Amino acid sequence: MKTTSIRKAMVPAVAAISLSFALAACGNDDTSSDNGSGGSDSSGAASGLSGSVAGGGSSAQEQAQSAWRTGFGQDNPDVKLTYDPVGSGTGRENFISGAYLYAGSDSAMTDDELADAKKTCGADPIEIPVFISPVDVIFNVEGIDDLQLSPETIANIFNGSITTWDDPAIAADNPDADLPSTKIVPVHRSDSSGTTDNFTDYLEKAAGGAWKTPHSSDWPTTSGESGEGTSGMTDAVKAGDGTIGYADDAGVQGTGLGVAKIKVGSEYVAPSADGAAAAMAASEPTSGTPDTVITYDLNRTSDDPSTYPIFLASYEIACPSYDDSNTAAIVKGFLSYMISENGQKAAAANAFSAELPRDIADKEQAIIDQIS
Repeated sequence: MKTTSIRKAMVPAVAAISLSFALAACGNDDTSSDNGSGGSDSSGAASGLSGSVAGGGSSAQEQAQSAWRTGFGQDNPDVKLTYDPVGSGTGRENFISGAYLYAGSDSAMTDDELADAKKTCGADPIEIPVFISPVDVIFNVEGIDDLQLSPETIANIFNGSITTWDDPAIAADNPDADLPSTKIVPVHRSDSSGTTDNFTDYLEKAAGGAWKTPHSSDWPTTSGESGEGTSGMTDAVKAGDGTIGYADDAGVQGTGLGVAKIKVGSEYVAPSADGAAAAMAASEPTSGTPDTVITYDLNRTSDDPSTYPIFLASYEIACPSYDDSNTAAIVKGFLSYMISENGQKAAAANAFSAELPRDIADKEQAIIDQIS
């Protein structure tokens, strides 16, 4: 099976994209938070704005971003928003370089990235969760329609210790299944991916020491089968027999791939938006972050079967101020729409995500309101 590569990573040169007005890099000009550009409606979205703003990053956000652009565009038909689903790592890089004015990331920025983003923005950047989604363990194995896996078994499949589908560990998780002796072909993301970071974070925390590598947006080896982006992952898993991979739930819908149930406590749990939301509710905010940053230490080890522990809290990254007041108004209005009730319902309908708890959204809105 050939490695699937769907998208090439964006590079800082993307900043040369022609826009209808001069897009300034993030700055710290002290313009008024009331930009005088359009009003707002009950949805939390600004209206009557015009101009163009480029963003990108998380491929898990792709379908949610589509819904957000559509909803925001209904009140702002003269705004052109672009979002390139190039992966979380490239999204963060392009935001820091100034190529993107906002970015989506399925994992929080590191301390070094926060410092670099502060230089780009001229102040601490904004980083807030906007999208909560399960991450599915997907498979394509002739003869297997239903699959149950414990955290230790998943880790040993992806670290190469378990090599065939009739392995005793898989049989123990699936006592009633007639498992084939097919060779297991694990598939990982080839790009720097927040989905990979969340998946390996789960393995590191929940697999009882079976996963030896610290969690990372980059897969620990370049060998083996891989796919770029969410669609590259699902295409790679579909392309062979015996394959197994991981992808956000929205990207799996409609692919026909099998989705494993994951052992949580004494039960096996299917991925769901409600399960991801419950796991998010059981997670603790990260301590010591700037006032403009809301990130979480995600709970992967709950024994409560109402939770689904393989999930991502996907963040939006922006600057607290921009050199151009029109740019500031668009970014401020678009982020406000993302976290509004209407925006969250649109994402849930289009991307099968969980809606943000309103108390978290209210805290985020107070941060967004400071954009100037």
